[in-house]
Amino acid sequence: MTFDPKQLNGIALAYLGDAVYEVYIREHLLKRGLVRPAALQRAAKDFVSAKAQAALIAGMQTADLLSAEETEVFKHGRNAKSYTHAKHTDVVTYRISTGFEALFGYLHLEGRDDRVAELAAWCIQYVEEGKTGHGKTAASTK
Repeated sequence: MTFDPKQLNGIALAYLGDAVYEVYIREHLLKRGLVRPAALQRAAKDFVSAKAQAALIAGMQTADLLSAEETEVFKHGRNAKSYTHAKHTDVVTYRISTGFEALFGYLHLEGRDDRVAELAAWCIQYVEEGKTGHGKTAASTK
């Protein structure tokens, strides 16, 4: 039996992608010297909240960073029927962030962890530069 990530629904891809992306963010924050749980949680929000992820995918699109295939995966995740939503954001933002996470899950399942690392590094830099409306959090919440 062959496993094809393209056959998974967007919610399943996002389920994995959330965890894949979060590992990069947690590692980044620890390397920045954050160790207190409350500070880690506050700083992580600037990278992993639905609003941050929606801003990140918009930045990727503006920078023409995604391939046609990656854009399709994002749209697949964004358009997936979800019966839940985030407590602190609107439905549209939540769906966009689901597409963001689906992209990371898909790339990981495809064995393209080099691309995952590349996109995660881009996201970290984008947030640190304050382009999502946040930034420099890791440095300022030690």
